[in-house]
Amino acid sequence: MSETPAAPVVERVDARHRYEILVDGKRAGVAAYRDRGAQRVFFHTEVDDAFAGQGLGAQLVQQALEDVRESGKRIVPVCPYVAKFVQRHAEFADIADPATPDVLRWLEAELG
Repeated sequence: MSETPAAPVVERVDARHRYEILVDGKRAGVAAYRDRGAQRVFFHTEVDDAFAGQGLGAQLVQQALEDVRESGKRIVPVCPYVAKFVQRHAEFADIADPATPDVLRWLEAELG
């Protein structure tokens, strides 16, 4: 008799500046960010190929953005995936800021 797989879990890992989605305890994807004052700047999202096509990227980003809202921060979607997600989900428009040239310069300096 096989066990039913556990539902994916999204965790914020502050020490690594990212959110991770775990499937059966294995990291399936990440959404990387850096905090800039009251803004959480998302710059990269990826889901491992072994987990592609399961909607995990959308679940990861949705829960990450909900966490940002709960924290009182704002979203800056530099990552194209997060930007498209915010465009398609108007419920996050009120906490989204544009990825301005100033933000991009700051992010480049942060990431080295």
